[in-house]
Amino acid sequence: MGANVIRGIDRRRFLATGAAAVIGAGVAARATALSPADVPPGGVLRSKAPLPRPYQVPLPIPAAPPPLQSAGGTDTFQIVQREAKLEILPGLRTSCWTYNGTFPGPTIMSRAGRRTIVRHRNELPQPTVVHLHGGHTPSESDGYPIDLTMPVNSRLSVEDAMAGMDDMGETHGNIAYGERTYTYPMQQRASTMWYHDHRMGYTGSAVWHGMAGFHLLGDDEDGALALPRGERDIPLMITDRAFEADGSLMYPGDPGMHAPGVSRNHTAGVQGDVILVNGAPWPVHRVQRGRYRLRLLNASNVRYYKLALDPPPPGGKGLVQIGSDGGLLEHSLAHDNLRLAPGERFDIVVDFSRYRPGTKVRVVNHFGSRTTADVMRFDVSPSTRAVHDDARVPDRLAMRAETVLDPAKAVATRTFEFRHSGRKGWTINGKPYLPGRSLTRAKLGTVEIWRFRSVFFHSIHVHLDPFRVVSRNGKAPGPFDHGWKDTIAMGPGETVDVAVRFTDYTGHFMLHCHNLEHEDMAMMADFSTY
Repeated sequence: MGANVIRGIDRRRFLATGAAAVIGAGVAARATALSPADVPPGGVLRSKAPLPRPYQVPLPIPAAPPPLQSAGGTDTFQIVQREAKLEILPGLRTSCWTYNGTFPGPTIMSRAGRRTIVRHRNELPQPTVVHLHGGHTPSESDGYPIDLTMPVNSRLSVEDAMAGMDDMGETHGNIAYGERTYTYPMQQRASTMWYHDHRMGYTGSAVWHGMAGFHLLGDDEDGALALPRGERDIPLMITDRAFEADGSLMYPGDPGMHAPGVSRNHTAGVQGDVILVNGAPWPVHRVQRGRYRLRLLNASNVRYYKLALDPPPPGGKGLVQIGSDGGLLEHSLAHDNLRLAPGERFDIVVDFSRYRPGTKVRVVNHFGSRTTADVMRFDVSPSTRAVHDDARVPDRLAMRAETVLDPAKAVATRTFEFRHSGRKGWTINGKPYLPGRSLTRAKLGTVEIWRFRSVFFHSIHVHLDPFRVVSRNGKAPGPFDHGWKDTIAMGPGETVDVAVRFTDYTGHFMLHCHNLEHEDMAMMADFSTY
């Protein structure tokens, strides 16, 4: 792949090496709990555009269009990836890379047991890859990072598209031109999923510029519960961004996306000073005095959130968790606050009838400061009239036997070290990512223990199947580790054991850090199933 690849390797490893100086002898060596002061070094990008006061912009609800076709147990959707000018900050236009011209993209609604087909047409100037995060998906539709969909009518060669990557010899992905069809069998439990770009070396930039959307899966078990429905079931995609004076997005990388990586000060991860919820800055949403289901997604590149209600309801414990990444919990859990790492989802129910009429309830971020300490606000109706609300959170949520995964049945224990390895950059087990090289092989249907060790802040995501947390730092799982997970938050010096069992599909799948800048700078690995 020639001299361009060598320069790309040198550039990426040089920039990654800069992170070692930032991490230094402090963060990398100490074992601490997550704290807002440490997430992450490198500084927050400060917007140059005038920012609105919080709670002035109404909360957008992403559109959920019906399928183009429903026949024979299959629902088919069409998405066009294209550039669009969006009004994110009032009075300014921001150029975004989008799914169907919106950020977030359209919400895809699926039903367990019905196959979903999504046809993506790439009208952007660069190749793309789509990953359904949380999907139980065959490898050919999983969004492998070099399975590129080239732009419509593009003359861009595969060699040009992969310039700046490590020398992969003859390795190349499954290349499509103009369009690609992703097939999702949906043989899995109801859950809150999301889809986003997953192109090798460019995920951080593409997601930052708008390539993310919800994919919600329902099933009979979830539908039989008296949980909030309709307008009281709200997906909330939380992200952070920064803006130039003209409203364009600020990102410390190559603006044309022709070279991977970010500038030296941001190799630990990119953060902005504007919090967006469903693409709107610090929005406000009016609610009735009743129960609401909120599907929380941290779609930020690197930022962790510690969310709380201000004021809390009388008696506290206002965030009632009913689900995690992989669907319903066995029993609900009541929290005063929730910690979300990049890629994590929490389904919660908030009962606004616990508040007096007219109360303005802020969602705040205890891991933030200045502008990033505010997230959004719910304005409770001032009416004192009784509101019909037959929604309930039952004592028992998930009833299925597959909610149990016995770690005592594990046939192997495998360790994965997430660290910075000098000139190799961000690595797993000391190895930067090389497509086609599996760090491990797992037999379908068997239980294994995967041990994750971290020397920095990493949000670890496993493709194909969710897992159950067995222990954190040799003790019981933490308060946010319950249920089926596919993404786990880790801090410096932490060790987390999870029980995994892969089913149905053989092939190559991914294990990686969901700090998107770390992912782009080689903190990924393949595993294979057989």
